[in-house]
Parts: sequence; structure tokens; C-alpha cells
Amino acid sequence: MAVSLVPKESLYVWEPDPARSDYRMTIFESSELLFFAENRNDRIPKFGVFHGLNDDLMQPNRGFETHPHSNMEIVTYVVDGELTHKDSMGISENLGRGSIQFMTTGTEVRHSEYNDDDETPLRFIQMWITPRKQGLKPNYCSYRCGRCSEAKDKWVQMVSSMESEADAKARVNQDVNIYVTELSEAGKKLDLDFGPDRQVYMMVIERSVTVDLEGASAAKLNQQDGAEIVSKSARTEKLGFSAVEGPAHVLVVEMALA
Repeated sequence: MAVSLVPKESLYVWEPDPARSDYRMTIFESSELLFFAENRNDRIPKFGVFHGLNDDLMQPNRGFETHPHSNMEIVTYVVDGELTHKDSMGISENLGRGSIQFMTTGTEVRHSEYNDDDETPLRFIQMWITPRKQGLKPNYCSYRCGRCSEAKDKWVQMVSSMESEADAKARVNQDVNIYVTELSEAGKKLDLDFGPDRQVYMMVIERSVTVDLEGASAAKLNQQDGAEIVSKSARTEKLGFSAVEGPAHVLVVEMALA
């Protein structure tokens, strides 16, 4: 198993002028491309079909005005606050903590994202995945809280591929599985298996965890730390997660080996 840690200190942080209407603080995974709307940096290598992850903190009464995306699968997970979404497919809705949404942007989708609350910041994780092919018909789906907010001490599969029989609420046009868990207290442990010829990107959303990797020393990861993990074995391998100081929130993106 090959492991590459992605500490928070290595991440790119963008904090534009608070006077702008689209004010946010965004943390981009430094291992991946940095882009918003159609602005991309292709010189930064991707991790398999995973193009990157934005950890967005959107201040009250701020947001992204209508902008386009194309030929990308975009998955959003709301951590805190309420996200207001509107798009060119006629969809308008609000999503709270634990909710997920995904878009097949295909030939093009135009959308806006806002935090309409007067006092509470909005935090959401947005993931970018290369689709199986370009020019797909645009699509949107969401799941409001419920199951995803009930991920206490167990894995909830938020996303699977269109072809998968997994019990996931969101399905994308790629061989990707996305899981989330909230470990309830310090010392609480949870394992996740992944097969040969697969790779994993994981991130600590809240608090701290130790990650026990078979054949490697356990590593402590704090909030916004990540890791890239690649299976080099012909057998199923196990990742062990343990909460450190208290409750911990973990996200895992698992995919075919590139």
C-alpha cells in the first residue's frame, strides 16, 4: 500500500476581498487542480479520475453568482449551514447539514450557490470527478439530510457509479464510491475495506483521526488533512480510522486505479 499524506499546511487557500459578492475562503487540495467555473490549471496532475476537492467557507449573505460548468461530475456535501442552489435546469432548493447534491454538467449547466443566512457561515465540500465521456446530457439530483446525517459510527455511501448496485443516493458517470462517517467519541474505531487495483483519497472534515494502514505506521490527521492511498496488493486491504480527541467526521473517495 502506497500512502502520501496531504497536510493542511500544504493546501492552497484563497480569500478574496470581503467586499465582493462572491466572498469565500476556499481550501483546495494541493495535489489537484485549482479551478472555479471554467478556470482550470491542467499543469497540476489529477489523482485518478478525482480532479479535486474544494472546502468552501461562505460568509453570510454571500455566494457565487450564475456561472457555467461542462463535462464534469460535481458532488457537493454540506457540512454546516444551508446552501441555496439555482440552475439552468429550473431547479431551486436549499440544502442543510448532511445533504448531498450532484450534477452531471455535460454539455453545460449554469448555476448559482448562495448562503442566504444573515448570521451563519456556510461550509460545504465540493468534489470534481472526470466523467466516462464528454457531452453527456446535464442532470441534477440531491438528497436532503436524513440518511447522510445519520452516519454515526458507520459508513454511509453517498455516491456510486450509475452501473453499481450499491445502496447510494447519488450516482455519477464514473467508477467512484464516496463514503462519509461521523465517529461519535474519542477512541471510536471504524474500518473500511478496498480492493486491489483501487485508490483512495480521504480527508478529515472535522476534528482528528488516526489512520491505521496495513503494513504502515498509524498516522494522525487533523481537520482538513488528507491522504492519497494506492493499493499495490492483489488482495483486499483495510483502512482503520479512530477518533482522537472527540467526535470526528471523515470523507473517503474510492475509485479504480488510474
